[in-house]
Amino acid sequence: MNHRERLSAIGDRIQDHAGVTQVYGDPVEHDGKTIVPVAKVAYGFGGGYESEGREDVDTAGENRDAGEGGGMGGGVWATPIGVVEITNQETRFIPFGDTRKRAVVAGLCFVFGYVLGRK
Repeated sequence: MNHRERLSAIGDRIQDHAGVTQVYGDPVEHDGKTIVPVAKVAYGFGGGYESEGREDVDTAGENRDAGEGGGMGGGVWATPIGVVEITNQETRFIPFGDTRKRAVVAGLCFVFGYVLGRK
């Protein structure tokens, strides 16, 4: 199997596994509510391959086959971002996160912008 076939096979396997099941977990039912966990998933991959189509001459003057090489790498990042709560009355998304921290950052940004705007 050459490098292109390997990359293609890896891409096919990733495509088979990259879907809704990686973002939404299994639903949980409790007290008339259905809770669906939600995660953010990111994939990143790269690779390269090079081969020379000619023969090289080494320092001793002998012909030798041209070199070839390749490499690849990748990673997956996943983090929970919230839940979807489903009841008979409504469906809503409840995000995870510290709202106090967000409020402090927003306040600091406002003050910083105000101070810079006065100059």
